[in-house]
Amino acid sequence: MRDPGCRSGAPSRLRALAALFVILLLAGCGRLIPPGQPPITAAPAPETALLAGVARGPALTGLGLAPNDAGAALVSFRESCPRLLRRSDASGLTRPEDWQPACDAAANWPDDQAANFFASYFDTARVGDGSSFVTGYYEPEIAGSRTRRPGFEVPVYGLPRDLVRAWPDDVPEADRTGRPPLGRYDEQGKFVPYYTRAEIENGALAGRGLEIAWVADPVEFFFLQVQGSGRLTTPEGDVIRLGYAGQNGRAYTGIGGVMRDRGLLGDGPGQYAGSMQGIMEYIRENPEEGRALMQLNESWVFFRELTGDGPLGALEVPVRRESSVAADPKFVPLGAPVYLSTDRQELQGLWIAQDTGGAIKGANRFDSFWGAGEDARRIAGGMSARGSALVLLPKGVLDRLGAR
Repeated sequence: MRDPGCRSGAPSRLRALAALFVILLLAGCGRLIPPGQPPITAAPAPETALLAGVARGPALTGLGLAPNDAGAALVSFRESCPRLLRRSDASGLTRPEDWQPACDAAANWPDDQAANFFASYFDTARVGDGSSFVTGYYEPEIAGSRTRRPGFEVPVYGLPRDLVRAWPDDVPEADRTGRPPLGRYDEQGKFVPYYTRAEIENGALAGRGLEIAWVADPVEFFFLQVQGSGRLTTPEGDVIRLGYAGQNGRAYTGIGGVMRDRGLLGDGPGQYAGSMQGIMEYIRENPEEGRALMQLNESWVFFRELTGDGPLGALEVPVRRESSVAADPKFVPLGAPVYLSTDRQELQGLWIAQDTGGAIKGANRFDSFWGAGEDARRIAGGMSARGSALVLLPKGVLDRLGAR
């Protein structure tokens, strides 16, 4: 979930200096997710796993998979199978039929024997050099209400009907490749960019019946938009779950990066910590400057209410704490298991790629999901790890690809 405005193409939501928030806010993002950010490296990155290069990795039996970790990964993999068997793989590595044997076996495989399952049906592959960078995200919980009332004045909008994809008239036919941009048709019938964050906050969508809820704190809501999904807790104790529905098509500006450029972040006198908490502290202590700062990020995220399990990732299946990661689908088949080994012990083991993020671009770039609550916020907010990654592919795929 990362401004799912920062979540490239994710339906949910929502994601190189510290935590996910620092990545999204400093680097200029975010996906449960949309505008993205450039890869971490300055050099142009290969566009797919095949172009990055795929090599055969070590045997799974030698990785020492922990039973509990493998069992949780099996549960998430099983939930991903219906999508795996239907969707095309943007990485170019697999075909839907490649996953059929593993998915058939997963349906009835005992969770406490999950390590044997993965060893039986998968080979490991190293994409590019295999060097990974991992951040974290979570499901925020903030105060909200289904109806507008005193103390709850910030609208949560559903997806507007006039938000469409089209080609502006000034784009030559020869240049109309890929997906058209997001925008709207104005009163003269001309296709124009959609409203900015500032325009929406100033009432551009008011009175159109798009409000699905109201929240108390615009700062907390800003960060919930970065994540791309979340929970609203009402004064009566009810919980409203929000999932990513869409984004206004405007570019994401990382406000932490702006603060850094202005000398506001750091360890010196008068500076604020380079973290979500530090950025929020500055905004609260400087409300006018803070509001202007947030409006520099023109990206706005629209939500839908989730009534079932969730939050949902790009596969439209629930993402699970310590089992789900966001990945770049051009390098990792969505639904594929991933083995991470990093300098953060809590990341060690198997994860399932079930989400995407605008900040999650390139080979071996991952965003780990940590659930909801204060501990999830703390862990995700401080997650920044480097190490190595192996993508698990169904047996036979590497032979077909000619991987060494």
